Amino acid sequence: MALSLRKVISVTKSCLFVRCLTSTGRKTVIRSIDHKSLLDRNYFQRIIGSDVHHKMCQNVSLQHFSISSQPELICWEGSCHAVLLRKLEIALKDHQVDEAWETFKDIKRLYGFPSHSLVSRLITELSYSSNPHWLQKACDLVYLILKEKSDLLHSDSLTKLSLSLSRAQRSIPASMILRLMLEKGSVPQKNVLWLIILHMVKTEIGTYLASNYLVQICDHFLLLSASKSNHAKLIKPDTMIFNLVLDACVRFGSSFKGQQIIELMPQVGVGADAHSIIIIAQIHEMNGQRDDLKKFKCHIDQVSIQLACHYRQFYDSLLSLHFKFNDIDGASGLVLDMCRCWDSLSIQKDRNDPHKTCLVPIGSYYLKEGLKLQIVPELLQKDSVFKMDSKQELLLFRNGKYVLSNKALAKLIIAYKRDGRIGELSRLMLSLQKELGTLEGGLISDVIDACIQLGWLETAHDILDDMELAGAPASSVTYMSLLTAYYKGKMVREAKALFKQMRKAGLIVDLSDEMVMTTCLSGVVDKNRMHTRTSTSIGKSGLAESLVREMKKQEKAILPVVYKFNSSIYFFCKAKMIDDALRIYGRMQEMKIEPTVQTFINLVYGYSCLNMYREITILWGDIKRSRKSGSLLVCRDLYEFLVLNFLRGGYFERVMEVIGCMKEQNMYCDKWMYKSEFLKFHKDLYRNLKASNTRTEAQSKRLEYVEAFRTWAGID
Repeated sequence: MALSLRKVISVTKSCLFVRCLTSTGRKTVIRSIDHKSLLDRNYFQRIIGSDVHHKMCQNVSLQHFSISSQPELICWEGSCHAVLLRKLEIALKDHQVDEAWETFKDIKRLYGFPSHSLVSRLITELSYSSNPHWLQKACDLVYLILKEKSDLLHSDSLTKLSLSLSRAQRSIPASMILRLMLEKGSVPQKNVLWLIILHMVKTEIGTYLASNYLVQICDHFLLLSASKSNHAKLIKPDTMIFNLVLDACVRFGSSFKGQQIIELMPQVGVGADAHSIIIIAQIHEMNGQRDDLKKFKCHIDQVSIQLACHYRQFYDSLLSLHFKFNDIDGASGLVLDMCRCWDSLSIQKDRNDPHKTCLVPIGSYYLKEGLKLQIVPELLQKDSVFKMDSKQELLLFRNGKYVLSNKALAKLIIAYKRDGRIGELSRLMLSLQKELGTLEGGLISDVIDACIQLGWLETAHDILDDMELAGAPASSVTYMSLLTAYYKGKMVREAKALFKQMRKAGLIVDLSDEMVMTTCLSGVVDKNRMHTRTSTSIGKSGLAESLVREMKKQEKAILPVVYKFNSSIYFFCKAKMIDDALRIYGRMQEMKIEPTVQTFINLVYGYSCLNMYREITILWGDIKRSRKSGSLLVCRDLYEFLVLNFLRGGYFERVMEVIGCMKEQNMYCDKWMYKSEFLKFHKDLYRNLKASNTRTEAQSKRLEYVEAFRTWAGID
C-alpha cells in the first residue's frame, strides 16, 4: 500500500509537471488543486488517459490525502515554481524578451518576485531593447520593486537602464532612476555617468533634470563629507560632469542654474580646467557679472601661446561685457592688451609649471565668506566625451593673432562716435593696425569707407586728418571716396578743403578742381595723374552693414545703467547686505528703470540667504506686475527658485500660483525636486488634519493649498 501511494504521488507530480509546462505555454499555471478532484477518476483520465494510472488511482484511499498531506502539495508547487524559474532563465539567455516578461508575470502573480539575480537580469534585458515599450516596462518594474521589495534593486542593472533611457532621449525616467540610485547611496561609475549626462543634456528638459541631479549629488556628497564618511569620495562628481552640465546651461539659457553649479565646484573640491573656464566666462557674460569674470584675466593672460585660440572665447565674453556696461575704455584697453600680451607670449620659452593651479574668488574679493575656485588654465582635456562649440561674435583668430570682427569694430565706432571721441578712435585703430602688422591704409581705410557709406562724412574726414598727423595717411582711393561723397552731397566747401589737402599730400597731379569734380562724379579715376597707394584691407567690406545692424540692436538693448545697478545689487546680496541692495532697487524704481530677470533673481537670492521668505512673497508681487505689463519675460530659473523658497517658507498658495504660471508657459516642472523639498521641511504637515477640524479660515485655506500640492506632487 505504501508502495502504491508513492507511485501515485510520483505520477501525480509528473502530471502536475506536464500540466505546468503546457499551461505555462498558454500563460496560465495551476497553483493548487483540490485534493478530491486530484484523486478523481475522471480527473486522472483527463490528464493522463492511461489505464495503468487509472488503476493506480483506484487503489488509493482518500484518507491518505487529508490536510496532513500539505507538505507533498508544497513539493509539487515547488516543482512548478522551479519550472517557471528555469523557463525565465532560458528566455533571458536566449534574449526572448516577450517570453521572459510573460513568465516573470506568472512567477510574480503566483510566488512573488524571483531571486535578486533574475530580477537584475530581467531589468538588464529589458534595458537592452531598443523598443520604447520594453524600456517603459523596465521602468514600471523598477517602480514596482521599489514599492514592494526594494532590496532586489541593484545599482548595476539600474545604471544600464538609466543609460538606455538617456540614449532614447527619455530624460525624465532616466533622471528618476538616477535619483533612486542616489537615495540608495550610489551613483554610476564616472565614465558611464558621463555618457548618461551627455545624452540627457541634448534637450532642454534633460538639461534641467541633469543640473538638478548634479545639485543633489553635491548636496549628498557634502552631507557625507560632514559626517566623515568614506563613501563620500565614491559619489563625488568630477570636472567632466560639471563641464557637460554647465555647457548645456549655456546652450539653453539657464544662466542662474549655471551660476549655482559654479558655486558648488569649490564647495565639493572640484577644479576647473580650460574648458570649464570658457563655459564659466559665458555664464558670467549671460548674468552680466563683469567683475567676477575680470578675476580670471590675469591667469588667462599667462597661458602658453598654444592655447591662444582656445581662450578666444574668454576674451570675447569679457569684451562683450565691457560693451554692455558702455565701458569703451575697458573695451579698447582689452583689445590692445590681447595683442600685446600674446605677442610677448609668442617669444617666451618653456614654462616651468604648465599645469599650475590658481585660485579665483567667487563673488567679491571683500566678502569674508567668499569661495575660491581652483582653476588649471593650461589643462585642456582633448580626448573626452565633452565637445564644446564656441561662438565667434566679437573676436576672430587668424594667423595666430586675434582680429576684431565687423561686429566688434562696429560697436567701437558707434561708442566713440556717440561720445564724440573720434580722435581716440583713430589712435586705437592706428595702434591695432601697428600690432596686427598690416601696411598703411588697411584697417583704418575700412573704417573710413564704412563711415562714408553711412553718410558720416565729418567723422571720416576727422579720421583722415588724424592719420595724416600720425604719419600714416590713407590711400588715394579712400580720399577720392570721401571727395566723391562731398561732391555728390553738394558740400562744395568741404570738397575744396579736401582737394587742397590731397594736392598737398601729393595725391593729385596736374588736375584742376573742375577736372577732379568731373572725375569724381563720373566715377572714373585717371590712374596716370593720381598716385594711388596699395590698399591692404583685411576683409572688412561688410563693416557698414554691421554698423547698421548694431545701431538697430542698441535701440532695443538693455541700458548700460541697468547692468550697473544689477551688478551692485548682486554684490550686496552676496554680502548679505540686503538693505543696501533694496536701496539700489528703490533707485531703479524712482528712475523708472524696468528691472530685469537678473535684478529679481539677485534679490530673491539675497532674501533666501537670510531666510526672509515673507519678503520674497512681496517681491513676487512686483514680478507679477512687471510680467503683466509685458516688460518682463520670466525665465524658468526664476520660477524654480521662487517655488523652492516658497516651499521652504511654507507659502503653499504662492507655490501653486507659481506652478500655475509655469504651466501657462509650458515649462517643465521637476516634481521630484519639489516633492523632496516638501518632505525635507514639511513631511508631517497637516497629515491628520481634516478641513472640518480647522480652527480658522486662514488655516482652512492653507490646508487646501497643502493638499493641492500633495496631490499635484504625488505625495501620499
